Amino acid sequence: MTQSQVAAHLADKIGISKKQAKSALEELTGLVVRELKREGSLRLAGLGIFRKRKTKARMGRNPATGAAIKIPARTRLRFTAAKALKDSVLGTR
Repeated sequence: MTQSQVAAHLADKIGISKKQAKSALEELTGLVVRELKREGSLRLAGLGIFRKRKTKARMGRNPATGAAIKIPARTRLRFTAAKALKDSVLGTR
């Protein structure tokens, strides 16, 4: 589903214009980015948690040549789905 399709769906369900729905989605995206930069995590109830995670530097191998290479430390983003989301999508086991 694209951002335009999400905006159209929200506009239809809530009864607002597509322009307003697109603006709301852009603001939500901006909020997620701001919070991850500032706090490092954002929890959305019923959806999950967005987190920044630091990885350590490590040694790897070039698959083409087999030569050892150093992979530098970096920050990655991680999303952990909430239990409610998992249960509603996958069903209870």
